[in-house]
Amino acid sequence: MVTEITKFFISTGRHLVSVLEDLNLERYYREKQSRSKLLEIDEQMIKDEPAKYKSDLPWYFLKELMMVNVTARNRIKLNDQSLITDMPNPLDIITALFLCSDGFVQQEMALKMSMCQFSVPLLLPNCDTNQCTLMLWAMRDIVKKYRPQSLSESKGFIEDRIVLSELPMISFVRLGECSLSKSEILNKLLSNSQQYHDTFVHRNMECGDSPRAISNGLTEITWYLPCGNTNIDIFSQPVAVANLHGDIESFETQYSFLCQTSAAVFVFFGDLDESEHSLLTNINQKTQIFLVGNGESNNEVLRTVANKLGLSNNNIITKKKQKNDADFVQTLRKKVRDVVKNSKIKMTIEQMADIAYKLGILVDEDSPECQNAKTNADVITAEIQDIHRFKEDQLPRQGEIWKELTCLEKEEFRLQHIGSRNIEDYRSELLLQKKELRKKQNSYNMSTAMTCFINAISSQGTERFYFLKWMQMNLDNLSRTKLSELQEKYKEKCKNSENKEEIKEIDRQISNSSLGTEHFFREMGQIYEASLSLPQTDPSRQQLQHLPKLCAELLLDGFPLELVDGDASNIPLRWVTDVLSQLSDLVSPNRKILVVTVLGVQGTGKSTLLNTMFGVQFAVSSGRCTRGAFMSLIKIDEDMKKVLNCDFMLIIDTEGLKSPELAQLDNSYAAAKMEKKEENKSFTDVMEYSPDTGNWYIPGLWNGNPPMAPVSVGYSEAVYELKKHIIQLLGNCESSAKDILDFKEWMSNLWNAVKHESFIFSFRNNLVADLYMRLCTEFNKWEWEFKKEMYTFVTNAERRISNFGKVAVKSESSDINEFLKRLKIEASTVLSTWETRLLENLRQYFKKTDGHGYLVEGYKEEFSSNAKSLRREMERTVFNQLTAAAEITQEMIEIDRIKENHIKEIENAVWGLINECWKNNAPMGETELENKFLKMWCETLKKLPCSEKQAKQIFTNAASYLRESLKHKGDVSLELLEKKLEDCGLVPFRYTAERYSNRVEEVDMFFDIQDYIMAAQKLADSIIDVCTQFVREKVRRKKMYCDTYIKEILHITDENLEKNQEVKADIMFEVFLKQHVCGIAAREFKKVHEENDPYRCLIKNKDRFCDDFKHVVNKEDQCQKKAEEFTNQCLKPAVQDFINQSLGPKIIDEMLTCEQFSTRMSFQCSILLDLLSKEDFKNYQRYIFSYQDYVKTWILNQIVEHFSTISEFEDRHLQSCIRSINDAINKAKTGKSDNVKTFVEDICKELGDKLVISKDALGAFMFLNNADKNQFADWLTVFVNEMYQDLRKEFQTLNFEVKLQQLHVHPENELFNKLVGCGKQCPFCKVVCDAGGGGHTEHFALLHRPQGLGRYTWHVTKKLVTNICSSSVISEQCFSCIDTNGRWHPYKKYKEIYPDWKIPPDSSLEASDYWKYVMAKYNMDLAKEYNANPADIPESWNDITKEQAEKSLKKSFNIK
Repeated sequence: MVTEITKFFISTGRHLVSVLEDLNLERYYREKQSRSKLLEIDEQMIKDEPAKYKSDLPWYFLKELMMVNVTARNRIKLNDQSLITDMPNPLDIITALFLCSDGFVQQEMALKMSMCQFSVPLLLPNCDTNQCTLMLWAMRDIVKKYRPQSLSESKGFIEDRIVLSELPMISFVRLGECSLSKSEILNKLLSNSQQYHDTFVHRNMECGDSPRAISNGLTEITWYLPCGNTNIDIFSQPVAVANLHGDIESFETQYSFLCQTSAAVFVFFGDLDESEHSLLTNINQKTQIFLVGNGESNNEVLRTVANKLGLSNNNIITKKKQKNDADFVQTLRKKVRDVVKNSKIKMTIEQMADIAYKLGILVDEDSPECQNAKTNADVITAEIQDIHRFKEDQLPRQGEIWKELTCLEKEEFRLQHIGSRNIEDYRSELLLQKKELRKKQNSYNMSTAMTCFINAISSQGTERFYFLKWMQMNLDNLSRTKLSELQEKYKEKCKNSENKEEIKEIDRQISNSSLGTEHFFREMGQIYEASLSLPQTDPSRQQLQHLPKLCAELLLDGFPLELVDGDASNIPLRWVTDVLSQLSDLVSPNRKILVVTVLGVQGTGKSTLLNTMFGVQFAVSSGRCTRGAFMSLIKIDEDMKKVLNCDFMLIIDTEGLKSPELAQLDNSYAAAKMEKKEENKSFTDVMEYSPDTGNWYIPGLWNGNPPMAPVSVGYSEAVYELKKHIIQLLGNCESSAKDILDFKEWMSNLWNAVKHESFIFSFRNNLVADLYMRLCTEFNKWEWEFKKEMYTFVTNAERRISNFGKVAVKSESSDINEFLKRLKIEASTVLSTWETRLLENLRQYFKKTDGHGYLVEGYKEEFSSNAKSLRREMERTVFNQLTAAAEITQEMIEIDRIKENHIKEIENAVWGLINECWKNNAPMGETELENKFLKMWCETLKKLPCSEKQAKQIFTNAASYLRESLKHKGDVSLELLEKKLEDCGLVPFRYTAERYSNRVEEVDMFFDIQDYIMAAQKLADSIIDVCTQFVREKVRRKKMYCDTYIKEILHITDENLEKNQEVKADIMFEVFLKQHVCGIAAREFKKVHEENDPYRCLIKNKDRFCDDFKHVVNKEDQCQKKAEEFTNQCLKPAVQDFINQSLGPKIIDEMLTCEQFSTRMSFQCSILLDLLSKEDFKNYQRYIFSYQDYVKTWILNQIVEHFSTISEFEDRHLQSCIRSINDAINKAKTGKSDNVKTFVEDICKELGDKLVISKDALGAFMFLNNADKNQFADWLTVFVNEMYQDLRKEFQTLNFEVKLQQLHVHPENELFNKLVGCGKQCPFCKVVCDAGGGGHTEHFALLHRPQGLGRYTWHVTKKLVTNICSSSVISEQCFSCIDTNGRWHPYKKYKEIYPDWKIPPDSSLEASDYWKYVMAKYNMDLAKEYNANPADIPESWNDITKEQAEKSLKKSFNIK
């Protein structure tokens, strides 16, 4: 038999399951909803569509509640009006959410409901188990601030955690059916006449009349708290108000609880019957009972109940029909006031737990995890009597030591107290002081409090979350009273700016009185950072290596982590970066984050805004106990990842940053003021801001006067709209997301910039440098593609020009000049196409760049100009190459005509001799034949005109162009051209500067006349090297002289002189230098011309012609011989030349896939790492003073090392040529040629687009050629195959370096030009500019070095200088040099002397460690080499290890 009680359980059990299924919450009933899930950003968060299904309703309510929207309960409705009768009651949804959430979500919900002035659950029913739970934990985070009447005079106030506040509680219950709406009357009771607010859900609210399915038995609580104004306060003392939903007859346990905890219980009833009467009289209560009826009850039963309860008429309140609601509410208020005034029963909610236990009521914080955490937290906080002393004893590393470390760190960057001391010596002293302080930190044992703290957060699961919450609450409770008072004083004093000293003192007291979990984490950070100064093998260090991971795990779980220590005004950089590195390891690789930061002056509600917007938990308690910047991590839901293109959002809150340094992060105006005359004066220089879309008005937080004012609807909705707007903006910034390690790097750069005291300028430098380098890398890729295509075009065009007028040409113009004009038009089309492509690439790059494009927007025009300049330079180069090819071809046509005539004369004479020999019909020996040929040869040569062009003509032309290039220099330059060009360039060029000996009477500590002479000689050597290399390359390829080559040499010279303005060359220097290079060029080209002289070429072929003569006379078969000759003398050189033309770009493409050649940064870093590994002083010397030679040699070595063989590339091109030759042979076989000559001409025509076959070789091959066409063709196929095998063997055995010398494009030169940049050197330390190409207007280098490495010495002591210019530019020191005319000039104003250089301070103090190590290691070698005294090496430099030098180098160049 099923009893009534059993039926009740079955019924309600099904009821709960049914409701949760309808609301789609059943899975969360089993596995409670966690806070991390609540924080996730999903699509629902930014959608405004009304709910379509019941399952949407809880999430809509939760979404609105998290935004503290007071209309949250009113929005629990479906869009479909036809379903309105089946709507769940709002209390059911609230109950369901509390039942399905873990303690942390419950706490968050209770807090937000309290802010909305909603009632919160006191006793939460579970109709599945027929039990209820006291929601003590859920309410622990609610803190209320109020002013009772007793404090109105003094303007004092009380602020306390509500569960610890000892207040009278007035409870309202219902017995049986009652026509009065208890909850609605309560709302009126608690609302003043100016503003009604629905604290409790009642039947007349939207959906309030829906039947309650699971919320009967729910007991809610709210608080009335006075503000101290008698005109506003309804009750002059604070009071708690409880409201039990449902009939107490069904919920006796809840009623008993209220009777034992309340000062008074107001029982609403309708028509009392006997069973109800017995319930009231049988409950044992100490509280006052008030019976509240509607005038419909049986007076007799009412009197019986009153008598049994000992109630007077005063305790019976009846609402008669003639009494309106307002009067009735006033009556109730009077009764409540009397109870509050006279009652002795006051109780905290915490104390109510004891009563709950007696009645069998569960308490929500009774779980083992919660209780263990409480015990661990109490162990730490219970003994705290004096906060300041506790911090000194238990958290010693973050006090004065940390502040001293902070000051030293900033002084290292700012050098404000350096005086006249050497910069690097001073920094070395500071470093030693830091080491001593770290040593002092390490001398402390781990305190008891920190041991307990670290052990507690090391626990698994939710226990550590509970622990941190207990710690936070306990510590807030300890410091609140003192801090609240100080905060009020602080506000008052801040109203008058003259109270600076008092404000400073109060500020110090606030700092001393503050104690939160952040202080424990700070101590952890200092323990960890100090341990890093210990040896790596030290057990103390190894035992602490897990600490960053602990914090990373907490960050991943949604706990805020301190980024900036607001008390010390510092970021524990290594601690924070290691935590972020661990965080990166904990999540999947390359997870992207978006960073949202709030900035603004103190007290403007930044933390509240972030908490409301994102559900995070930044501290908002009274007092500036939370100083610094805190970051919180929020996961992005899978669907939203596609929208935001990221996996996490990192929220950063700044608070109480009142130090000058940190104000830069918290106050854009302050930051702008600090910039003085710098060009970047506000945050708009590093942030995009539009007045049209960037302004957002947020109304005030409260709607009315606190403490009873709910959050304003306007505030909640404005914050929600702002949130949607921000997410939309972030979604549009497709590539602005960074991974965690990128953020770590960004944060490090930011903090180092702040420490430089010029935040915007320095931080912008770091960002711009990074973005600029990325842009350079991209532009270099496009530039190489452009150059490669133009090289291919020129190679093909030169081939067509070279074949002009030969049998190889199929159909070209008959006039070489017309043909050249046509090719230039084709080139212009290709050039224009590429220029347009480059500009479009730039436009797209700036359009899609990663959120900081505006920072390099200023370079957009520069790179556009670069693209146009590149096009112009390429056009000049291409046109020159085409013109030169045409000039040479035109010259060769004439020479070839003469050669052809000479060969014809010889051939006719030989055929005459052959016929004569045949007529004699007498056998002749080889010697006799040779003698006859020699006699004929000599007689014929005498008849031929000697066409050797006079060498004087080459020198005359070169001299003419030389005079033309100097015409703009005036008559003086022309007077200097007395020396014949033939006599120039015969001895090495030597620069002497007698004219400069009296130019500067006394030069600076860095620069003397010998340095100037050396610089001028170095420049001259560099120009001579480039020009001779140009000439050598033309000569190697047997290029004839043409005027264009001399013009190009003069252009190279002018361009290099223009680029090196720091060497102020006089006219004599320029004239003699140009004479030197033109003399060398003319002499070399004369040799080539002599080699191509028709008369000489004919003589060279004498033996071959004689050999052919003997073969013909003896009637020997020529097919095999001529096929072999054609293969080896005509085809093979053409094939080799084709391969040499093609291989250069292929090698470059391959090398660009190597890491060390992938970017300019990798390239520079790789060279320096290689230098470091070889540890050879001579290498460093060459690198510093012969940079170009050293780097080109290094590149060449890298190419040789990478390509042990390039036979794969060679074979590929060789096979292509062999295929083309065989195809041409086969096609010629099917042609109409009737002899070998036309057969070969057909072959040459087919190959004309690919190969350039020497006309000389072809002419010699045709000499006396009477071979049979078909036999010749067969033999030719055989020899072509042999040539293929021979060339393959050659490729495999030939020295690779020799091969490289034969290439038309030298990879080392192209890679050098692509990766080195403009080549300008820093005026102080001589480091090479890192900016890309030659079109930039400002030079900069990532890594400056000690100036002693560049030969600089102190003027008096002649000791090498250790100063680094990137440090000098922020010091008060001065420099003097030839550019300042020997006058002293402040380093800080270096741009007045060197406007085209930008030398920002080092991004970190370790940036120059590489060069410090080098100078310390080779100090004696440098001094000996430079004929100087050794530098006074700062002590700390000697401690830098090779490993540290390598690490600093990689960090500087951002190499992982």
